[in-house]
Amino acid sequence: MILQALKEYYDRKAADPDSGIAPEGFERKEIPFVIVIKSNGDFVHLEDTREQKGRRLTGKIFVVPRSKTRAGSRSYETTFLLWDHLGYLFGEPDNDKKSSLQHKTWIKSLLSLPDSLKQDVGVKAMLLFYDNNEIEKVKASPVWPDCLKLPSCNMAFRLEGDGLIVPCRDAVHIYQRSTVNSVAVPEDGDTTEVLKGRCLVTGEIGEIARTHGRTPINKDTKSLVSFQKNSGYDSYGKEQCYNAPISKSAEFAYTTGLNTLLKSQRQRVQVGDGTVVFWSAKKTAFEEDACLFFSEPYKDNPDSDTEAIKSLYSSIWNGAYSIAEDNTRFYVLGLSPNSARISVRLWQVGTVREMSFRLKQHVDDLSVAHGEKMNPALPLRRLLKSIAVQQDPDNIPPNLAGETMRSILSGLPYPQTLLQAAVRRIKSEREVGYERAAIIKACLNRLGRFNNNKEEVLKVSLDINNTNVGYRLGRLFAALERIQIRKFTQGGGKEPNSTIRDKYYGAASGTPLTVFGTLIRLSKHHLAAIENVGERVNMERLLGEIMSGISDFPSHLSLDDQGRFAIGYYHQMQDFFTKKSE
Repeated sequence: MILQALKEYYDRKAADPDSGIAPEGFERKEIPFVIVIKSNGDFVHLEDTREQKGRRLTGKIFVVPRSKTRAGSRSYETTFLLWDHLGYLFGEPDNDKKSSLQHKTWIKSLLSLPDSLKQDVGVKAMLLFYDNNEIEKVKASPVWPDCLKLPSCNMAFRLEGDGLIVPCRDAVHIYQRSTVNSVAVPEDGDTTEVLKGRCLVTGEIGEIARTHGRTPINKDTKSLVSFQKNSGYDSYGKEQCYNAPISKSAEFAYTTGLNTLLKSQRQRVQVGDGTVVFWSAKKTAFEEDACLFFSEPYKDNPDSDTEAIKSLYSSIWNGAYSIAEDNTRFYVLGLSPNSARISVRLWQVGTVREMSFRLKQHVDDLSVAHGEKMNPALPLRRLLKSIAVQQDPDNIPPNLAGETMRSILSGLPYPQTLLQAAVRRIKSEREVGYERAAIIKACLNRLGRFNNNKEEVLKVSLDINNTNVGYRLGRLFAALERIQIRKFTQGGGKEPNSTIRDKYYGAASGTPLTVFGTLIRLSKHHLAAIENVGERVNMERLLGEIMSGISDFPSHLSLDDQGRFAIGYYHQMQDFFTKKSE
C-alpha cells in the first residue's frame, strides 16, 4: 500500500510538466562544482554553482542520469554516468585509500562507453581532458580547496559556451532513456540471468529490480526496501530484492516520489529522530498546509508568497482554519533511520476531511490561556522540547514523537508517557509554562472525550466551577504563592529569590496532606503583612472561594490529578495577570 501510494504520487507529478520531477532513469541532483573545458579537452576554469540560501550554500540542481546503489567492500566499482564525486573524477582526497580505486573505475567507465555516445562533442572533450592530463590544472584552481571541504562533492563537466553540463546533453539523455528497460548488468561485473516476474506494486509482468534506490533521511541515506545477501533473509533461492519482486519502473517511481516529498518544504516535517511526509491522491491545498500544524513556519522563501503563508500559519494556530470538505485520500508516512535500512514508524491513511478535522481537533485541544506577547503556535517540536531534560531535542524520549503523531492523526488519546513526562518536568523544574500546560490539558481532555466522561473537560482559562480536588488544590497553591509574592512586591519592592513553589511544589502536587497545613499557616503571616486592605480582603475571599470546594486534603494525587493540579495552578496564575473588564 505504501509503495503503491508513492508510485501514484510520482505518476501524478510526472503528468504535470511544471512539477520539475525527474523522468524515469534520471534524478534531480545538486552539483556544486562544474569543470569547464574546451572541445579539445583543455581546462578553462572551475565553476562554483552554489548560492546562499538561508544559512548554507546550495549548489545548482541538474536533471542527471540516475545514480546507482553502492554498498559493500567493492562499492568503488560502481560509478555514475558522466557525473560523480571528486573521488571518482580526480582520485581525491589522496589520503583515502579508495579514492585511487574509484578514479580507475571512472576512467574505465568512460572508455567503455558505446561509440555512439563517445561521438558527442561533450563526451569526447571529457575523454580528451584525461588524455591531456589536465587534472593538475584543476587542482591548481583557487576554487579547488572549496571542493575538498565538501564531503563527497558531486562534480560534472561542461563545455565552454554550453549552457548544459555534459550529463544533461541531448545525446546523453537519449542514451540513458534507451537503457532504462535494457538488460541489467550486476554491480560486481558478472552477467546473470535477468529475473522477470509480476510486480507487487503494479501487478504487471516486468524486469524485477535487484536493488532499490536510496533515500536521504535525516543525515543518513538508506533504502526503504533492501535485503542483505546471505544473511538469512533469502527464501526459495532468491537474493536481495528478488525476495520482494518490484519492477524497475515501479522501483524508480516510488523512490523518486519519496525523495521528492523528502525535499519538499511544504510536505515534510522533522519530528524527533524521524521524518514525516504528507500527500494526497490528487492535488489539494491541504497536502501543503498539513505540515504547518506540526512545524515552525519555515524561513522566507523568495519563491513563495511569504505573507500568504504567515496568514495561513496564523489562522491554523488561532482557530480560524477552515476544514476542507474533501473525500480525497490522504496519506501520512513517518520514517526513521535504522542500522541497515529505513524503518516505517507511522503509516496513516484517511480522507482530507478526516485528517483536517483531526489536526484541527489537536489545535483546539492544545488551546490554553497565555500572555498577550506569547506566540500561540505550538508545533510538535516545541511541545516535545518542553518536556525534554534541559529542553534539549536530543533528550526527547525515544519513540514519543512518533506515538504522539499517531495519536493526533488517528484521533486517539495522546500517549500516557507524554502526560507523565510533562508532570515530571514540572516537578523537577518547578515551572509549569505555556507548552506544558497545553500538553496536560490536551492529554486529559482527549482521554476524557475518548472515555465519554464530560466531567474531565478542562477549559481554556480559569474555571471557578471546576470542583476536581486536584484542580482546586492547584488554584489554592497559586493563590498562596501570590499572597507570598505580594508581601514582598507591595510598594514597588522586589520579588523574593524563591517562593513556596521552589520548595513545596512537588509535595503539594503529589502528597497534598503533608504540606498544605503548613502553607496555610504561613499564608496568614503573609496576608497580615499586606498593607492594602482591599487587596488583603480580596485575597481572603479568593482563598475562601477555592477552599469551599475542598472537603479535606488527600494523602496523594493520581497522575491525572497531578496534571489537573498543574492546570489549576497555571489558570489561576494567568488570571492574576489578566486585565479584568470594567
